[in-house]
Amino acid sequence: MARTPTTSVPLGFEAPAFALPDAVSGAMRSRDEIMTGGPTVVVFMCNHCPFVVHILPEFVAMAQEYMARGVNVVAISSNDVGNYPMDGPEHMKALAEEMDFGFPYLYDESQEVARAYEAACTPDFSVFDAHRKCVYRGQFDGARPGNEVPVTGADMRQRSRSTCWPARPSPRKDRFHLSDATSNGNPNEPIHPCPRPGNNQQPQPRL
Repeated sequence: MARTPTTSVPLGFEAPAFALPDAVSGAMRSRDEIMTGGPTVVVFMCNHCPFVVHILPEFVAMAQEYMARGVNVVAISSNDVGNYPMDGPEHMKALAEEMDFGFPYLYDESQEVARAYEAACTPDFSVFDAHRKCVYRGQFDGARPGNEVPVTGADMRQRSRSTCWPARPSPRKDRFHLSDATSNGNPNEPIHPCPRPGNNQQPQPRL
């Protein structure tokens, strides 16, 4: 089946500004409010995507671990709720409460923020340092529905460790490109599978 990769863009870009409603609280949350005091993990996701569903419990656990260490985490849904009603704000709120996210789950109805971040699929991960510069774009890990690879968040953990643990900085200043983040060491394997619905794109079926 066809899979959609994360858009390859040079690292080091500044996180674009945004102000979006939080599906749980209804409050407007901005980049300047969320991305302060430390590094930030940004994930574009949605409720219905089978690839999101597959990794979500482990991602929530990792997010809570990261937040306990002072890392900011934010999830954003930009899906077309006309075609995918279960990705609407009321369902976003229910999922966030059911899984006890602990981080904002924002609704990007216009898809303008997704376009600003060049998010082409779900899940789409980026890590920004404390200066809001992107240091990682890539997959959570190599797990996919049906491929029997354990969901561990290995790629995210390995590539973001020196940025996300400011209390124990790494002497290295590496910046990773998407080609470094493929699963199983295969540079030809796509990073992320689900195209972000909207603009006439359709989600891929479950593997």
